Order: sequence, then structure tokens, then C-alpha cells
Amino acid sequence: MAGKGQRPTDPVRTDQQRIGEFLNIQVMAPTKWAKPVTIISLLLGVVTTVSAQQYDQTYPVPLSSEIVVNNEYGRIRISAENEPGSEGSLKAISSRPFERSDISVQSKKGRLTVDVSAGAADSRIDLEITVPQRTSAQLRTRQGEIEVSGNFARVSAETSSGSIITSLPLDNLRYKFIWTAARPRYISEPTLNEPEEKNAGKSVIEGELVGDAGAELVEIETRTSRGILLLNVDPEEMPSTLQERPLTEAAKAMVRSGDVFLSDAIRRASPKFFGDYAATLPPRRLGPELVNAPERRSTSGGNVRTVNVQVLDANNRAIQDIEQRLFTVTEGGFEREIVSVEPTSAPFNLVLLLDVSGSIKNYVDFIRKAARNFVKTVDPQDKVAIITFNDDVKVLSGFSTDFEKLSDSLDSFDSGGGTAYYDSIGYVLAETLEPLKGERVAIVVLTDGEDNRSFLSFNSLIGSLQESGALVYPLYVPAGVIAQGAIEKDETLGSADPLREKFLSLTVSETADDEGERLAQISGGVYYPISRSGELQKAYDDIVKQLRSAYTITYRAGDRRGDGALPRVRVKVDRPGAFVRVAESDRR
Repeated sequence: MAGKGQRPTDPVRTDQQRIGEFLNIQVMAPTKWAKPVTIISLLLGVVTTVSAQQYDQTYPVPLSSEIVVNNEYGRIRISAENEPGSEGSLKAISSRPFERSDISVQSKKGRLTVDVSAGAADSRIDLEITVPQRTSAQLRTRQGEIEVSGNFARVSAETSSGSIITSLPLDNLRYKFIWTAARPRYISEPTLNEPEEKNAGKSVIEGELVGDAGAELVEIETRTSRGILLLNVDPEEMPSTLQERPLTEAAKAMVRSGDVFLSDAIRRASPKFFGDYAATLPPRRLGPELVNAPERRSTSGGNVRTVNVQVLDANNRAIQDIEQRLFTVTEGGFEREIVSVEPTSAPFNLVLLLDVSGSIKNYVDFIRKAARNFVKTVDPQDKVAIITFNDDVKVLSGFSTDFEKLSDSLDSFDSGGGTAYYDSIGYVLAETLEPLKGERVAIVVLTDGEDNRSFLSFNSLIGSLQESGALVYPLYVPAGVIAQGAIEKDETLGSADPLREKFLSLTVSETADDEGERLAQISGGVYYPISRSGELQKAYDDIVKQLRSAYTITYRAGDRRGDGALPRVRVKVDRPGAFVRVAESDRR
């Protein structure tokens, strides 16, 4: 007989009895940052006591086993990542305490069945499950998202309106995707067969992907009324709209460029129109091409070379007036003698990107004035191009130093339509700046940071932006600030409409704010969240200062390596909180 507080030992207990005994509830105490969360943990491995309220349970899962999960309102996230025969796990999460009886776990003849009995969406329970590879899974929700990843033998996923996200091996995949009450809504990394319309409004996409005939077969079938399907696409790389549509001029330029990051994103967003347009393009030259690559300048005195650098603080802002004695140059690990350090005077190629979508339709004059003020502020030797964007891009002016020409071009645009912001940046990288590789380039963007029309996602831009070497200076101006700037003010009397001005939104969305910061950090530019119209000119002045903050360092170099290549150059500066960015073309 077991003593008080002990679990009786019974070697003939059934699997269900063992699971039931070890299934327990832990209620996490609320903190300043989190709501109370209830977690159930069921580990299919060695029995271990985690705490007085939570237990781990062992349960072997055979190689040919199947798991069935029913969760009406919550999410199901399942991955086949463990080796066959190894342990798996199940974790249930809720924002409210729930009873042991709310989750039923049964095992019978190699099938593990998990049923969640939460009765409403506001009391949902989410499940996170890991199982051995080559497991078969049947998953069903009504509203919750289903996420499946790993090497399954077969997956069946059914939901009414929830999304289905998959990450599966594609070497030997048999697929069938069914929408019962809507047109197909999906984004796929591989190209799938065309949808077929069936009776009663049903649509089906069905076929096979065979890249390696020797690979193990993975089968997947999904059924949803109107949910979204992602096949091997990161949710962070979804475009602004799922509706397949003809390519814009910006999208076509990105496809023509051959940029892998950008063109793949266009293909996923609009596979049919991508294929149609790509078929009209001549084959790309795949062999090596000879180009005139910029080389470090040599001066009299033999091995004397130059390198361009920027000195930045922790906020990525340029630091000026650094003395020569504070720099150290090493080449191939050996310190080199510095001949001179001079502020660089090479001109910049600046692209001014202007948001002229529907959100600023009533404030066109403000945008024109803001753009003209920027053109007036830049150094006379810098070339400026002006491009507007709404649903698509429009080039108002190519690169020019002619202020009058640039100013006149600002009278030639209309506003309205959607906002293809990400596409406009992709266009500038692929089309406008591509011929200028090796030159100093920067993008200045005037927008509210919102996007609702791009083929690209924000994350699709990152790789191309990093490779471009372009500095990006996002000036995010909320619509309320634009409206505020358009309200007439008298220096003595103040605003003509102070009540309206009081309630204007003067901040951008959290998502836009985060993305603006990331664009600047990735590219080496600076992010300017504008909360008052008067801050625009200060931002312009600061951008010009940033652009003029580079240094040209001349030093006595060593010999080239045996293969003729220049050794790697490193530059340090003896100033607390400062670091040096070496131009990409100068690092080797």
C-alpha cells in the first residue's frame, strides 16, 4: 500500500492510465509583462518530476505511429524533428486556468489522440507538439492556425478559417490543397500546379514535386473553407496582398535585374504573371564578365593606398573631426603607417523616394514643399534623382544637380492609390542604383512607413539591401504630421484650427517604427521618426552632415598576396563608444 503523498506502483497500468496520472496543471503567476498562463507539459520520455505541480511522462512512439489532434479554437503547432523511436513532447498553453479534463489524451493501437474541449474562442488552448520523424498526423481546428514542420510521412490538416503554415521536405512531395468556399489563397516556395475549380465552388491544387526519386515520400492534404496556406514560406515574407495580379513596372524591373532575393519574392507572390513575364526576357548571361572594378588609388611612393571609412557612434550617427593620431590601420594583421587622413569630398548619388499614395492625397503641396527643401539642402555636387510611389513607381527625374529641373519635376505627379513602399525600395536597388556599383549611393524616403500593395515583404528586401551598399535614411512622417504641416499658422495667433491639430495622430505604427529602425541599421543610415513638421528640416541637415562624415585614409601598404589579391584591411579608432565602418569595396 502506498504511503500518503506517494503514487502507487502498478506494473500493469494501461498507457491511458499512465498518461492520466502524470498529466498535471501548472498555473504561472502573473508578472508585470505577462498575463497568467496555464501550461500542461507531457513529455514522451523518462518520467521526471519537474516541480510539485508539474510532471513529465514517458511514452514511446513507434516509427509507424499516428497522432490525431482536435483543437476547435486554438492553434496547433507540430514538428517532426526527433529521431525515430526517440521522445516527443506536448505542451498546452492558455491565457486562463483550465481543468485537467479539458484535454483528453488517449493511446490505442499505435495512435495517439489529443482532444481539446475548450468551448469558446476566449478560452482557447494552444498546443505545441514534437514527434519523431516519419510520424503521420491528422490535425483539425475551426479557427486556429495549424503549423507543420519536419519530415512527416503524411499530414492531413483541416480548418475552417485558420491559416495553414508548412515547412516540409520538397524532394518527394505529393500534395492536395482544397478550398471549399473560396478561391485559393496561398503562397508557395515551389511552383505548384494550377488550381482546378470543382463543383459547389470548391477549388483544388493537386500534384507532385519530385527532386530526388530516392527521397522518402511526404504526403500532405489540407482542407479549408477560406484559410490561407503557406507552403515553405516564412510568414514574415508574405506580401501585402494574397491576390495574384499583373506585375507592376517596379516588379518587372526587379525580375529583369536577376536579383535572386527580389525576383524569388515576386515569383512567390504572383507565380503566373511572373512566369509569363520571365518567358519574354532574353536568357541571362551566366558566364563571368569583365568589369572595370574600382581599385584603391596609389600615390607616388610605391605601395601607398587609400581606404574610405566612416566613424559612427552607438546610434549609427557619424562622428566628425577625428584626428589622424586616433586611427590605426592594419593590413593582413600587420599595422601600417598612416600617411594622411582627410574628410572625403566624393559626391553622392541620392535617390529621394516620395510616398504619394492615398494617405497624403489632400496634402500634395506639403510633399512638394518638403521635397524641394531637401533638394535645396543637399550639397551642390551631389546628384539627386526623384521617384514617387503609390501602387507603382514613377521616375520624376533621373540623377541631376540642376535644382530648377528637379524642382520643376515635382509638379508632375498626382497622388492617390495604394502604397507599394517595399516594392519602391526594391525598384531603386534593382534598377536605379544597379549601374552605380562602386559609387557612393543613398536613399532618402519620405513616407508614413505603411505598406499595403507590395509584391515584396519587408524581409524580402534585406539581402539585396545588404549587398547594395546603399545607405537608407527613412523619414517616417505620420499622416497627422503632414496634415498638421498643411494647417496655416500665424507666428502670433498660432494654428488656424487648434482643436483639429490636437487630435491628429503624430506617431507612426509600431510595425512601421520597427521597420524604419531596421532599414537604417542594416544599411548604415539613420532613422528619423518625425513627430512635428518642423523636424523635417533638422533631419535634412543631419542627413547632409552624415553624408559628409566619411574619411579617406592614405597608408603605406604591404605587398599583395601570392594570388595577387590585396590583404584584408582593418581600421580602428581610439575613441570611446566609436566604431569604424570600412567601405565594402575597400575591405580586401
